[in-house]
Amino acid sequence: MAPNEAHQYIGIIWLLRYFRWTWVGLFVVDDNSGEQFLQTLESLFSQNGICSAFTKRIPQQAHFDTFGDFFATSSSIYVPFKSIKPSTFIMYGESLTISLFITFIFVQDALNQENTVFGKVWIMTTQIDFILTGLQRGFDYQLFQGSISFTVHSKEPLGFTEYLWVTKPDWTQGNGFLKNFWEQAFDCLFPDPKLPMNVNETCTGEERLESLSAALFDVHMTGHSYSIYNAVYALAHALHTMYSSGSKLGCNYIGPQSLQPWQLHPFLQGISFNTSANEAVSFNSKREMRGGFDILNMVIFPNKSFKNVKVGRVDPYDPEGNKFSINKDIIVWHRYFNQVLPFSVCNDYCQPGHQKKKKEGEKFCCYDCAPCPEGKISNQTDRDDCFQCPEDQYPSKNKNGCIPKTIHFLSYEEPLGTTLASVAVSFSLSTALVLGIFIKCKDTPIVKANNQDLTYTLLVSLLLCFISSLLFLGQPGKVTCLFRQPTFGIIFSIAVSCVLAKTIIVVVAFMATKPASSMRKWAGKTLSHSIVLCCSFIQVSICTVWLAISPPFPDLDMHSVSEEIIVQCNEGSVAMFYCVLGYMSLLAITSFIVAFLARKLPDAFNEAKFITFSMLAFCSVWVSFVPTYVGTRGKAMVAVEVFSILSSAAGVLCCIFLPKCYIIVLRPELNSREQLRKKN
Repeated sequence: MAPNEAHQYIGIIWLLRYFRWTWVGLFVVDDNSGEQFLQTLESLFSQNGICSAFTKRIPQQAHFDTFGDFFATSSSIYVPFKSIKPSTFIMYGESLTISLFITFIFVQDALNQENTVFGKVWIMTTQIDFILTGLQRGFDYQLFQGSISFTVHSKEPLGFTEYLWVTKPDWTQGNGFLKNFWEQAFDCLFPDPKLPMNVNETCTGEERLESLSAALFDVHMTGHSYSIYNAVYALAHALHTMYSSGSKLGCNYIGPQSLQPWQLHPFLQGISFNTSANEAVSFNSKREMRGGFDILNMVIFPNKSFKNVKVGRVDPYDPEGNKFSINKDIIVWHRYFNQVLPFSVCNDYCQPGHQKKKKEGEKFCCYDCAPCPEGKISNQTDRDDCFQCPEDQYPSKNKNGCIPKTIHFLSYEEPLGTTLASVAVSFSLSTALVLGIFIKCKDTPIVKANNQDLTYTLLVSLLLCFISSLLFLGQPGKVTCLFRQPTFGIIFSIAVSCVLAKTIIVVVAFMATKPASSMRKWAGKTLSHSIVLCCSFIQVSICTVWLAISPPFPDLDMHSVSEEIIVQCNEGSVAMFYCVLGYMSLLAITSFIVAFLARKLPDAFNEAKFITFSMLAFCSVWVSFVPTYVGTRGKAMVAVEVFSILSSAAGVLCCIFLPKCYIIVLRPELNSREQLRKKN
């Protein structure tokens, strides 16, 4: 007639997990049922992260031959309540177990000068009714204040309490049970003519049950009593069903005298009725009574009376799926806790920013707390492991939370971006000014010298080089990412091709001055145009292949800088990017070598010295660029490339055109055919 005890075990686990009590002590009656309880509970403990701090077995015997036996037994189960770590104890046993246990505790506390009211949380199983015998009236059982007990679900039948209040013993009718109960409860004796008796010790029969404390007699319907109440009605309904249906067993009618208990089983299993407390009683397919367990909180008053307050329920058959429910706000804890939720753990909880670290040789509930490793956090107490923040966030300083990363790119608004943009614009204007000067002075000898078309093409290319650097500033988009590297590569290749063509023209022009030279036919514009077009076409082809197979695209770099999201352009094919740089470097090195070899040619025909210096500066910049570019990340990488573009283009502009502008603007007297023909 009681619910399956397995539901009680699960209910205890749910209760411990709800309050996060992971370190508990066990007091268990020393018999077969107690051993089964231990085995079942220890298995559930290991599955739910709970540990038993200790296990004490309470002996079954309620009588001892000598005080020495009693002292030895009580010493074996006693624990020093003040010094022991767990705040939660679980007690399993019959009702007499707790009575005997209380006696042990008070005797040992008296011997050890302990204080039994020191706060602990007691969890009692449904087998226990909290009762005290007459000999224990003087015990102060405040130790159990705030205890939590599981009991079979019960509900008060109508008129039950009123019935108890008017109950009187009639010792003349031989009701020995009621007579003995009355004498123990009220600590009196009924008159016996054979024995002399003090009037003050005589039971009058007028004593009232409601005057007794709940520890001596609970006038409310307990779980055990409710089970008996339902059992009587279940049996009555089964008998009624059997006799009203004229049931037969084989060919014999089942009469009251020949009825065997097992013959009622089919009728019991199929019954369903409502009690006077308006609750349904029925059995499931396993012949177990449907129902659950109530969770009670014991509130003890200064006058040693107590009251059990229902604070929760364990009901595996709840139609709404609420198998476990508890109202922690109405629980009254032991006064030691000052109404703060008790802790029952082996060690203090690990705070956010830390993770558990196993202690060697200890149970898994006992652990140290270690700070989270670099790059990980824990944002809850008692985390087993720290974890990574999402990609768009980074750990806080205390490693107890994640902070959104800031989005970074080389913008125009920041000082570095503003500086580079200003330099790019300044050099663009300077190049445009030089181009304007050369166009205005196009008929002068110094402008006409060394192929005027190449000069204009080179200046326009340099102008576009400076402007193209602006594509690298600001937030990268699809269009800017797609075109900025190919644009830079093609324009620079045109510029360097012009420089190479100029250098070759210098050499060809010098060789063409020799008598009967066959190089005269190459000294025209056709050669210079062919060099520029062919060299540029190769770079255009490389960029076209790059854009066709693996074009650049916008990308987010979440990992290079821990606190930033870098918006950048993914080059798509890194190999193609370095092919572009490699080809441009090949052109520059070729120009440098040719110019270096031609540097000693007569000045009248020679730009080679200036081209040598310009290519030396150009190559130095881009040789330094590769390791610096590879070793940087984010906007620093972009800044390195923009600086390389500006400095290399500025080197070409200054080395080749600054001396000519000096002559054109400041020394116009030197800008004549006669001066150009003079030798140093």
